[in-house]
Amino acid sequence: MKNTLRWAAFAAALATTQMPVALAADASAETPGAANQIQVLRQEIEQMRAEYERRIADLERRLDQSEQGAEQGAEQGAEQSVAQAPAQPVEAAPAPDEAPYVAEEPQVVYDAPASGGASGARDNSFNPSIGVTLQGQAWSFGNDPDAYRIPGFPLGGEAGLAPEGLSLAETEISMSANVDDKFTAMVTFPIVVEDGDTSVELEEAWVETTALPAGLALRVGRFFADIGYLNTKHSHAWDFANQPLAYQAFLGNQYIDDGLQLRWLAPTDFYLEFGGEILRGDRYPAGGAGNSGIGSSTLNVKTGGDVGISNSWQIGLSWLQAKSDERASGYEYQPVLFTGDTDIYIADMVWKWAQNGNSRERNFKFQAEYMWRNEDGYYTFSPYLQEPWKEDAQGWYAQAIFQPFPRWRVGVRYDSLSGGTSDPDFVGTPLYYLGADPKRYSMMVDWSNSEFSRLRFQYEHDMSGEMDDDQFALQYIFSIGAHGAHNF
Repeated sequence: MKNTLRWAAFAAALATTQMPVALAADASAETPGAANQIQVLRQEIEQMRAEYERRIADLERRLDQSEQGAEQGAEQGAEQSVAQAPAQPVEAAPAPDEAPYVAEEPQVVYDAPASGGASGARDNSFNPSIGVTLQGQAWSFGNDPDAYRIPGFPLGGEAGLAPEGLSLAETEISMSANVDDKFTAMVTFPIVVEDGDTSVELEEAWVETTALPAGLALRVGRFFADIGYLNTKHSHAWDFANQPLAYQAFLGNQYIDDGLQLRWLAPTDFYLEFGGEILRGDRYPAGGAGNSGIGSSTLNVKTGGDVGISNSWQIGLSWLQAKSDERASGYEYQPVLFTGDTDIYIADMVWKWAQNGNSRERNFKFQAEYMWRNEDGYYTFSPYLQEPWKEDAQGWYAQAIFQPFPRWRVGVRYDSLSGGTSDPDFVGTPLYYLGADPKRYSMMVDWSNSEFSRLRFQYEHDMSGEMDDDQFALQYIFSIGAHGAHNF
């Protein structure tokens, strides 16, 4: 590379010097003052030669810097690849079996920016990758969706039913890039339409290390808590148009908060990762940013591997502890307020199959999660009414997704809740449990022209509310711009 660059510069210098030499020869034959002119031309040639030698030296110096940066980046990428990628369950090449996606954890290695040069050109690796995901839906309900509630499980956060009829779902703008050789960053802006009003929210905004030793990674900012399997997935990556009942009732659909996350990838032949988080605790199932703004924390462990070339698996255990100070749930116009402690334990598992590792042709995925929640504190129903609260509740779901041939998938899901209280003191409140376990059956079929587009039809028989309901949904998901692979 260096020799090529040096000879290219020398050829350019030689080409530009031949013309003055020819002019000098002509001048000696035809011009009376040829000797003086030849001397001037020789001085110009020496100046040009010195200038090109300086430029060649400058280019070689910049080339050395770029090569050193590339070698360091390659070594870091190799170490990270050895420490992380091979240890995790391996999936086949991305295809329509996965939902359209936006980059989530960029791991791009870039060349070091050149210094010195006269051109002032910028390194494109500093430009962020930008992606946009467009989602829309049309829901039909047998019952009034505005009156929906799950007896014994007051809903908080973003839980609840989608609006009836045609509507825009979340439009997501995502930007990510390496900050430098030691940090990467991501920010996500959902554009949400609710009750006719359009607002831009900040869903994620985090910075993560890429060069910590010993398999460690640190993330700070706002992010999806690393608990369970579905909680870290963006909505466009879900296999159904909505979340399972357990996520709606226990996590407010999806738990996201501000804080700090530390992960450690163990140096084992199989995938084994431990993680923990300290969070502000300002969002459901926490609330009020209790404990001086450190109101929530999590712990998790994940492991997985491959079985032959066609199968891969992952299992995980996680724990969420939250302190709440008047956490609101239930009806928006008359919420109930919880103050106390919440502990949620989650076990999850995923099994994926693709014939000979080729997921483009045919694949199958089974996943399930179980949640157990314990709450200890008191509920406030009005300025004059408070009741102590100490209850356990459980929730779980299981689903299977099958792609029998390219572009088409079918899926089924069953989810259920149990628990709540039948204490007469809670009669007439959203906490009173009617005795029948809330449950729901879901079926879906979707078609993906590519990994960037998806059309879905979904049917549900919902027995989680006060009355059974048949629900239908049409959904579209389209992604444009930069995209990266999802986690397993």
